[in-house]
Amino acid sequence: MCEILFTMKVSIITVTYNSSSFLEDCIKSVIMQDYPEIEHLIIDGKSTDSTLDIVSKYRNHIANLISESDNGMYHAINKGISIATGDIIGILNSDDMLASSNVISSIVNTFKSKNVDSVFGDLAYVDQQNVFKVIRYWECSEYNRSKFMHGWMPAHPTFYVRRQLITELGGYESHYKTAADYEFMSRLLYKFRVSSYHIPQLLVRMRIGGISNKSLKARLRANRRDYLAMKTNKIPFPLLVSVLKPLSKVPQYFYKKSQKYS
Repeated sequence: MCEILFTMKVSIITVTYNSSSFLEDCIKSVIMQDYPEIEHLIIDGKSTDSTLDIVSKYRNHIANLISESDNGMYHAINKGISIATGDIIGILNSDDMLASSNVISSIVNTFKSKNVDSVFGDLAYVDQQNVFKVIRYWECSEYNRSKFMHGWMPAHPTFYVRRQLITELGGYESHYKTAADYEFMSRLLYKFRVSSYHIPQLLVRMRIGGISNKSLKARLRANRRDYLAMKTNKIPFPLLVSVLKPLSKVPQYFYKKSQKYS
């Protein structure tokens, strides 16, 4: 790894609220990274379980901690963005983990070698108790802006973007609720044509059971907010694309390549 790689700081934002069940795995996956310039920010919503005890255990590895009431996950993420000092920002959910020790170094190397403003990679949905048991595998494929018109999107937990661009183009619009991540990425990548690159590597293991992704049925129920995000960001034929978007996820449930990561 060349020395110039270490000049770019990465801010990782983790939002917590009564997250004691799996938070330790999340924090450890950041600590184990082979890239040294990482700023891990914990934004807590005044947890009442042992979440803050876990954070305290690893406090030397946490750059900043906020624990106060918030208006939901994306409002909390915006708090994290407001205090982040890294050149690059990414989100790591409290029950997820970076998939290997070289994830962040791969991300930084790609920013530099490809000269892009955002990157993303592959995501494995895993069993809550056995994170090496892959339930669903999301291979995002090469980036092409036109894919948004067919319901495509990057896997949000793998999406890293230059902080300066968020400052210029805005953070997460929390009123979109479960679609706030999709609105954010479609605004940057489709509306404002921010450059991006797909890293062909498993970057994040995500425990199954998220609000909008716990099942295909739940994803279908969530597509109205996706439709509104598409209209806002001028994606053509938003009604059709809002139908294609959840359907595009069906192959993830049958993708056999995931076995190589189990």
